[in-house]
Amino acid sequence: MVNPDRKWALIIGGSQGLGLASAKELASDGFSLVIIHRDSRVQMEKIDKDFESLKKSKQEVLTFNKDALKTETIDIIKEVCLKKNIKFKVLLHSLAKGNLKPLFGENSLSTDDYQQTINAMAVNFYTWAKAVVDTKVYSTDAKFIAFTSEGNSRVLKNYGAVSAAKSTLEAITRQMAVEFAPFKITSNCIQAGVTATDSLMRIPNAENIIEFNQRRNPFKRLTQPGDVGKVVSLLASDKANWINGCVIPVDGGERLI
Repeated sequence: MVNPDRKWALIIGGSQGLGLASAKELASDGFSLVIIHRDSRVQMEKIDKDFESLKKSKQEVLTFNKDALKTETIDIIKEVCLKKNIKFKVLLHSLAKGNLKPLFGENSLSTDDYQQTINAMAVNFYTWAKAVVDTKVYSTDAKFIAFTSEGNSRVLKNYGAVSAAKSTLEAITRQMAVEFAPFKITSNCIQAGVTATDSLMRIPNAENIIEFNQRRNPFKRLTQPGDVGKVVSLLASDKANWINGCVIPVDGGERLI
């Protein structure tokens, strides 16, 4: 039986980038972790080392290399929570799975590309949140957090599907903020600046994006995953209990220029 006094965080997409950086911060804050990730065998050598370092925090760390978009993965986590009496203080959605294509021409976005991207990066946040609420595996003053981006309101090259997903994500989060409030659950989005992650390097013309935003940012550097992880830590604390339904920029002022 798991210690009922433990604080638990559920991280969807916690093996790399913003999810992993947030996991490190939450572990240092005394959170035990349930991490859902989807990675290949080639990637797992490094990821296993990162997970081992998390376990050195003396918190319990449960990892599942499963597809977060599948119902059976949710069922597995429900069963684990009920068996171990886990109640989540934090649900963090950090799933980066989207199509980066133009709207026309060869290899352009299809309707399926839009639907898959919106489902993975927006609707899936609600799917997990609903599962946590319906199963009652949340603790008092729980925090639901997801990551959005400046593409929510700006046109960026090949970002059409992801932009639609981010706008949808924010609409879902606003609705959750109101409808989940009776359960003492807050729901917020973090809008990170252009962040140095593997996901960034998969974007076409990533080198140009990096150079432009280093010049654009008031502090002349990209946002680092650790910058964002620290704000996740803040939102996960009881000091943030009255922050609800917000999009919180974490970009050093980059969006202002």
